[in-house]
Amino acid sequence: METAEGSDGTSGPSGLAPGLGCASFNQDSTSLAVGTGMGYKLYSLTSVEKLDCIHESADSPDVFIVERLFSSSLVVVVSTALPRRMNVYQPVVCCSSQRLVVCLEESIYIHNIKDMKLLKTLLNTPSNPSGLCALSVNHSNSYLAHPGSATIGEIVVYDANILSTVTMIPAHDTPLAALAFNAQGTRLASASERGTVIRVFSIPDGQRLFEFRRGMKRYVNISSLSFSPDGQFLCTSSNTETVHIFKLEQLGITDAAVLSVTSPLPSPVSAAGSRRPPLPTPI
Repeated sequence: METAEGSDGTSGPSGLAPGLGCASFNQDSTSLAVGTGMGYKLYSLTSVEKLDCIHESADSPDVFIVERLFSSSLVVVVSTALPRRMNVYQPVVCCSSQRLVVCLEESIYIHNIKDMKLLKTLLNTPSNPSGLCALSVNHSNSYLAHPGSATIGEIVVYDANILSTVTMIPAHDTPLAALAFNAQGTRLASASERGTVIRVFSIPDGQRLFEFRRGMKRYVNISSLSFSPDGQFLCTSSNTETVHIFKLEQLGITDAAVLSVTSPLPSPVSAAGSRRPPLPTPI
């Protein structure tokens, strides 16, 4: 639901209504940050039955990016009024316990989370109008994944701690649509604009571990990927109003068990486990 501005200074959304502009979980999923046309709010997730607002701010209207660093008081906010200005509040954009990353259409900025010092600027990156990137949140590493091409699904894995490229992964034949690390920063999931195949790679070596097919009849827009806290399941959502949950069993690429959740949201979801036949070569 978040968007990023281009290098010419234009932003994604414009004229946000006072309603929902964006929403994001913090790194350990203990709180929810919501941006609106009036500002932003932070909600506690101690109970899913009732969302308790723990902080509210109207300092920056028309918010379309808001992220909280774990359970700290550090909140990063970007508004449509000043899309190239990042406001850091104490009461992203990706952030871990060590690094804060700002991804623009053709450049990436890496900051030290402690003092916000700019550590590295990656210029002339492939066109990335959606600001797609992923940052591992494990305390022992800060791997950054971003597109390595605007025409194919190549992934660049960059070590934001030592500031050097770790590996390049030829993940898909078409441009990337979604990226996500597991909580340990040891696996990376990816999906392309076709949305038919989800792949999981080991980090930092970039070896393909799993391949899942979420559909064959038509292409879909994958909006998000998310690992379970223990890394045993991978969830994906798309514009079809369905959720697919894949179980990451050590059975190899062609024989992984899959749980497909096909009930339209927000009605109660139901799951059915099934064995998948061998998958074709990469799409």
